[in-house]
This record gives sequence, C-alpha cells and structure tokens, in this order.
Amino acid sequence: MTQSSVLSGTGLGVLQLLVLCGCLEVSSSCPKDCICYSSPSTVSCQAHNFLSVPEEIPAQSERVFLQNNKIQRLLRGHFSPTTATLWLYSNNISYIQASTFHGFTRLEELDLGDNRHLRALAPDTFQGLTRLHALHLYHCGLLSLPPGVFEGLSSLQYLYLQDNQLEFLEEDLFVDLLNLSHLFLHGNKLWSLHQNTFRGLGVLDRLLLHQNSLRWVHRLAFHDLRRLTTLYLFNNSLAELSGACLAVLPALEYLRLNDNPWECDCKALPLWDWLRRFRGSTSSLGCVSPPKLQGRDLKGLKKEDLPSCTAGEPGGGGGVGEAELGEALAKEEDHRLNHRNHRHRHNHHQHPHLPHGDQHSEDLYISSAPPRPPKGSRKNCTRHRGRKGKAGGQGEVNEVQGEEKDYDPGEVKYDSSGSPRRRNKCVPRTSVGPPSGVQRVNSNAACHSTGTFLVLLLAVHLSVTAVILR
Repeated sequence: MTQSSVLSGTGLGVLQLLVLCGCLEVSSSCPKDCICYSSPSTVSCQAHNFLSVPEEIPAQSERVFLQNNKIQRLLRGHFSPTTATLWLYSNNISYIQASTFHGFTRLEELDLGDNRHLRALAPDTFQGLTRLHALHLYHCGLLSLPPGVFEGLSSLQYLYLQDNQLEFLEEDLFVDLLNLSHLFLHGNKLWSLHQNTFRGLGVLDRLLLHQNSLRWVHRLAFHDLRRLTTLYLFNNSLAELSGACLAVLPALEYLRLNDNPWECDCKALPLWDWLRRFRGSTSSLGCVSPPKLQGRDLKGLKKEDLPSCTAGEPGGGGGVGEAELGEALAKEEDHRLNHRNHRHRHNHHQHPHLPHGDQHSEDLYISSAPPRPPKGSRKNCTRHRGRKGKAGGQGEVNEVQGEEKDYDPGEVKYDSSGSPRRRNKCVPRTSVGPPSGVQRVNSNAACHSTGTFLVLLLAVHLSVTAVILR
C-alpha cells in the first residue's frame, strides 16, 4: 500500500467520522462509493480505483476530490461550471478534451499533477479560467507546451510544471500571467532560455530551474523579472553565465548555481564581478577548468587568478556586456513609451477578464509590448498549505549552505488565505513624490493667490481714480 493510498484512506475516514457525528451535512444525491456534503458543497471520491469520472456528481458541487484513482479521460460534461476546487492528481489521465473546462469561471484550483501519461495539452484546454489561482501539472510526462495554453489566465499565481519532459519553452508562453508569483520548472530537460521566455512575469517571486539540462541563457532572459527574489539554476550544464543577465534582478535574494561545470577562464570575469558585489545568499560555483583552478570556488578567486583575456576574446572588454544590456533595455523602454497612448485606448478590450480593479490600469500591456503587473497591484502574500494541513513545503525557500533539498509536490497545496512569507515584503506601495527641491503645484492655492492679487490691484486702481477726481 502506497503512502498516498494511506493518506487518502485516512482522509476518507475523517470525512466519514465527521458525517456520523453530525458535523457535516450529507447531500442527498451522491455517486456510489463517494461521500458528499452540502456545506460547502463537496464530493469526495478519492482512492476508489475509478476508471472514469463517476456519474451523478451533484450539479452545484463546489469542491470535487477525485485523486488517487485510475481515471483515464476527461470530457466535457464530467464536471459542473460551479466547481471552484478540482483535484485529479495521481490518476492515469492521458487525454483531456479541449472543452472540458470551458465556462468554469469559478474554478480557482486545478490539480492535474502526477498523471504520467498526460503527454500533450490542447492550446485552449484552460481557456476562460479567469479566476484560476493555482494550476498543478507536475510529473505528467508533458513533452511540450503549445503556444497560448496559458492565455487569459490573468489571476494565476502558482504554476507547477516540474518533473516533466519539457525541452523547450515557446517565447511569450507566460506573457498573460500578470499575477504569477511562483513558477516551478525544475526536473525537466530544458537546454536553453531565450530573450522572451519569461517576458511579462513582472511580479514573479520564485523561479526554480534546477535539475534541467541548461547550457545557454540569453543575457536578457530575465529582463522582466524585477521582483524575483529566488532563482535556482543548480544541477544544470552551465559552463558560463553572463553577469549582465543577473544584473537586471534588483530584488534577488537567493541564488543557487552549484553543480554546474563552470569554466573559470576570462569569460567568467563578468559573472565573478557580479558575484563580488551581490549581497544576497549564493551557493558555491566549482570550477572544472582550467586545470589549475579545478575544484576552486569561483567566488573565492581573486581577479588575478582568472586567465587574462585579450581584447578580441569574450570578456576582454570588462563591462561591455552591461553596456549592451543598458542599450537594449533603453530601446525596450522607448518602445513601451511609444505605445503608451495605444494602451490607454485599448486596455479594456484587450484584457476583458482581468482581476477585479485592474481593468483601467494604465500600465497593462497589449500584444505589441511586454506586459507589466497592473499599476497599484499589491504583492502576492499568499502561502501554500500542505495536504496534511501544515504550512511550508514546496512554496518555502530554505537558505541552505550545502546540498539542495528537492521539493515534493505531493506535500503542497495552494492556500488563498495564508500569511505573508517574509516581513517587509507586502508593504503597500507609496506614491512617488516630486524630485528633491521641487514643490508640487497646488491648483487651489494658485487660484487663491491669483484672486488676492486681482483684488489688491483693483483697490489700488480705485484709490488712484479717487485722487484724480479730487
């Protein structure tokens, strides 16, 4: 008997006990071998070896738990659009009809993880899920993700894609995920990150890319990730990494680069210089070459330890990478400003399903420019919850000094009512004041001063006229 089966059986026993003691109100209509109750409307059919989705699931069900079965296909009509939470992890799902979740505007959490035969998804599988906060697709054997598969998921905060077979990510794949804070991509077969791979993820807090096959990272790959605090790149195949691609991460606190075959030659100088100035937490970077530096930590080397570069070699220009980066970012900012008026006119039509309060934000992007987080939006402060009711797990960051600890997706679920992760990370933004020494114009005061001046001028004029008449 597996651990998941034991846990599922325990959960079912608890539900039965609550029903017997009268703590839960049992629903009159319920599928065979399932437990249903109406406050909140819940159907629990976990761990019953179902080969298909049970019939007679109550139409008004808000929570449906079907994990740890042997369900193979998901079709339109299996579930009700009233569903808010749907757990289908640890089944044998290999096919999801494209229209299965169409119209599910109340769905907030969808867990399809640990379905090892789910190799592909239709581009419109998740179309219209405008309230979805958490999407679990871990350990599914996914070979690729089609363009547009996450289109319109503007409320999504947690996306679990770890432990699949992904080798490549389409550019702008995540461009609609304006509120995504956690992106888990570790344990795949990714070998490169391109300039627009993560474009649009302006509020992303944690990006886990460890245990892939990364060999190349574009120097602008992280250019939109201004709020990223955690970046894991350990256990890849990186021989070099541009210091410029890390220089665009002003909020970075935790960086893991260990277990990569670092070449500590002249090309490593920009990275060495960036690490020297970085004040966050980093791991070691073991050199594999040149032979005289093999086994040494790049961070612990002195500048003169690194082989010198001639003017024609990469890295020989010192700050050339940063200069090129600044030029590229300046051009991107000009591009954004040129489309500002266009965004004002079309934001509402381009983003009809944005979270409450975001429809009139002036900083939203359309397809012609990289998206930013909605203006005035608050930093996501939610935490995960364990399936056993314990906080922590996959969403937590542990500052480790040695070996990295992998995440267990089976121990983590999304919680919309958790406490902030860290102190001082969720303070509402304050408005930006004028530059030092510049006073802000007060229209009421200006009008009052003008009126006083006119009254005095009129009084002087009357006095002069009276003297002349005398």
